[in-house]
Amino acid sequence: MGSALLPDLCTEIVIPVCAVIGIVFSLFQWYLVSRVKVSSERGATSPSNNNKNGYGDYLIEEEEGINDQNVVAKCADIQNAISEGATSFLFTEYQYVGIFMIAFAILIFLFLGSVEGFSTKSQPCTYNKEKMCKPALATAIFSTISFLLGAVTSVISGFLGMKIATYANARTTLEARKGVGKAFIVAFRSGAVMGFLLAANGLLVLYIAINLFKLYYGDDWEGLFEAITGYGLGGSSMALFGRVGGGIYTKAADVGADLVGKVERNIPEDDPRNPAVIADNVGDNVGDIAGMGSDLFGSYAESSCAALVVASISSFGIEHDFTSMCYPLLISSMGILVCLITTLFATDFFEIKAVKEIEPALKNQLIISTALMTIGIAIVTWTCLPSSFTIFNFGTQKVVKNWELFLCVAVGLWAGLIIGFVTEYYTSNAYSPVQDVADSCRTGAATNVIFGLALGYKSVIIPIFAIAIAIFVSFSFAAMYGIAVAALGMLSTIATGLAIDAYGPISDNAGGIAEMAGMSHRIRERTDALDAAGNTTAAIGKGFAIGSAALVSLALFGAFVSRAAISTVDVLTPQVFIGLIVGAMLPYWFSAMTMKSVGSAALKMVEEVRRQFNTIPGLMEGHAKPDYATCVKISTDASIKEMIPPGALVMLTPLIVGIFFGVETLSGVLAGALVSGVQIAISASNTGGAWDNAKKYIEAGASEHARTLGPKGSEPHKAAVIGDTIGDPLKDTSGPSLNILIKLMAVESLVFAPFFATHGDLTMGNASSMLTQYDIEDVQDHCDHLFSQQEIVSLYRRFCQLDRNSKGFISADEFLSVPEFAMNPLSQRLLKMVDGLNFKDFVAFLSTFSAKASMAQKIERAASKSGNKGKSIAYSHHLAENSSRNFCANYRNKELVHAEQVKLLDKRLRILEDETEILKVAFFEGVEERRKLVTAIQNEFQAASGYPKRQRHGLPQILGEESNPAVVIRELRASEAVFQDATECVVNSQINDSACL
Repeated sequence: MGSALLPDLCTEIVIPVCAVIGIVFSLFQWYLVSRVKVSSERGATSPSNNNKNGYGDYLIEEEEGINDQNVVAKCADIQNAISEGATSFLFTEYQYVGIFMIAFAILIFLFLGSVEGFSTKSQPCTYNKEKMCKPALATAIFSTISFLLGAVTSVISGFLGMKIATYANARTTLEARKGVGKAFIVAFRSGAVMGFLLAANGLLVLYIAINLFKLYYGDDWEGLFEAITGYGLGGSSMALFGRVGGGIYTKAADVGADLVGKVERNIPEDDPRNPAVIADNVGDNVGDIAGMGSDLFGSYAESSCAALVVASISSFGIEHDFTSMCYPLLISSMGILVCLITTLFATDFFEIKAVKEIEPALKNQLIISTALMTIGIAIVTWTCLPSSFTIFNFGTQKVVKNWELFLCVAVGLWAGLIIGFVTEYYTSNAYSPVQDVADSCRTGAATNVIFGLALGYKSVIIPIFAIAIAIFVSFSFAAMYGIAVAALGMLSTIATGLAIDAYGPISDNAGGIAEMAGMSHRIRERTDALDAAGNTTAAIGKGFAIGSAALVSLALFGAFVSRAAISTVDVLTPQVFIGLIVGAMLPYWFSAMTMKSVGSAALKMVEEVRRQFNTIPGLMEGHAKPDYATCVKISTDASIKEMIPPGALVMLTPLIVGIFFGVETLSGVLAGALVSGVQIAISASNTGGAWDNAKKYIEAGASEHARTLGPKGSEPHKAAVIGDTIGDPLKDTSGPSLNILIKLMAVESLVFAPFFATHGDLTMGNASSMLTQYDIEDVQDHCDHLFSQQEIVSLYRRFCQLDRNSKGFISADEFLSVPEFAMNPLSQRLLKMVDGLNFKDFVAFLSTFSAKASMAQKIERAASKSGNKGKSIAYSHHLAENSSRNFCANYRNKELVHAEQVKLLDKRLRILEDETEILKVAFFEGVEERRKLVTAIQNEFQAASGYPKRQRHGLPQILGEESNPAVVIRELRASEAVFQDATECVVNSQINDSACL
């Protein structure tokens, strides 16, 4: 392996500098947005008597006789109401989330600390037994700290995004008076503030945490990055409540407002007479801004953590190459710079002059950022990685070239773009799928629902193929590390993606404010155009989020399997298969809970809106003001209450399955949830998006076909509104929340993997329920610490499965029930020594055959089994020395056998005859030692060819009457390889006997 071109010092500078650049750029964008003033702010420019608005141009409304001062004041009041409602909800939500955060942090510490009995002693590293790693108690402490860091960063990211959005919505409305281009720039810059702030903060906090933890861990990369996984868990757990709670809030208000306002009362969307209109606009911010921001932050944190965990046990992790280890962080750093350049194309290099240019401008952001990022990835890969290195791949080492890793990141990046544009095709009303859904509204809501569901199912096909190809390519090149960096590649342009996603709700709010403030129809048309483009790009963003969630979840699954010491996940075993079925069911259970939660909250909202229309005199005529606060309170209370059951389902499932059913069943649950969750998420999001845009297609009436279905209030339009109402919780609550379900369960399982492997499986043959910590340590000492405590617990489970009659020991026949041992050509002779083994001797026996055991350990263990230990050790060391040195030298030099050598050979053959029992074990060595020993055996047969009486002594006794050297060598090779493979399988497997097939 070479070394990276970029020095470590440069890496330590580049990462934080890029993060700071991102933060500074976001603050600059915020400053530009803040230059647009509203009348309620101190220092705002008051409109003059000549009807100028402070921008230096005349208002459009001047021609229509609308007082601009009153309009601006109304915009400010509405903005404040939306901001106060959103802030109130988030603070209420964070109170509950804060309690959960503290309780779960305590749980992490207690569970992980108990893995080694809260011991402060260092333990042999999982992947390098010759090296000592920090104790499990340290992992517990630092995992808890990183969990809290991730949770707080996620909360702050969501809150800041919401504040920015509520700060910008009225400003976008006011800028729409000057033209659609000005409004677009304000909305997009506001989204960029959130995008860059979140991406830079996530990178900076993670980098600082790594460096602070490194002060304690030193060169223990394995322990350091296992502790860092808590950062991803904290980020996603907060995102769960943000997505679910925010989604329930926004859709309860949206459904309530649409059903009563549009369908029953036939009033326009965002009409100020509708009591739920403020709650609806608040929901856009807490769900589509705060929730979405936390969601993508969680994906970014988890993909980074998964890549770092796998990298820590690879060659550049073992050799402490800091620059190569930080490759995932350097990709994110490059992403910030690329997105900065890309943003300038939308706000400075090109100007939006017409409505039709809005959507292409947003899509160009995705294309430009992807193209530039491909170049950026190439630069990072060639400067930060050695030309070749090894990657851990389920117990083996895979050699990877740096250009192969570049392809892994690039395939993830471009797969995300493909998924995004396929999503756009199925959800944009510019294409036939949505137009067909709109046309189906002619015959009522039922056909609209049928067409929409069919569209959602069909839209799954191409994205799944794209994800599958990305997984195949990245895994083929770089195993699980390739999948982790592919997910990171998909998220590398997160700043641009978030800017586009946040742009949509800001534009939607701007249109709502324009409607409520009574602004002209022309202004509303401009904000509607901004909103329509935002809806399409929001669907693209959801596609990105789902695709990245699939890759992130798979990468986390691979890290979990490695950390839990699972060699294979065999779906034919009952433990794994039942987990697979249950896991595939979980997304349906979760979706049912979130959908019903939206329905329950919407029911209360509908009843309240109806009550106000029926009891407030003059409300329908516009003479009275509705009670907005009551509707806001209904959404807040309902969402807080309803988010707890789905959240509990996601958070408790890995804990319950891992503790009671073990890591094998949990691996099945994770795989099942991933496979079904991705499909449901894509179909739900695209079905809801198609229904939404089918309604907008009819309302806009931009084509002859659309005009035949309209206008607003027509029967096809009412059918489209019903479809949109059904689709709202699908596309904005259940669908996006499923991303978090599949990611969060995987990262939670990864964090708790040591505990599950040590103390789990209470109902399916718990390993630790009969093994105390003292027993585990005693057995570990007995096998010279060749196995970790986790592996000993796994071996005990295996021992109990072999000991079918619970006698406390296993016979040779029971040992031979493992197929690999049974197929060994020497099994009947060699396994006589295991007849009647108790657990401690069982572990010692396996340790002798383990690839981790040294030559000296094997011979000493063999000598202890021979019953002749005194002379055996001396003889065996003599044998080992001569087998690997003198015999090989004789063979290489092709020397003739002289009389002295014949005497020496005769002595050695007598040693072999006396030490038959030793050789039954001692010849099972590493590849190099095996080669030397086989050469020695061949020399012995050649040298002893003149001594027939000796041909059947010594080694031939082990192999029966066979004396042909070629046969002996072939049988030794096959026997040693098979026996060692079987031993490693038994050590690493915790499931039934057929798992080692």
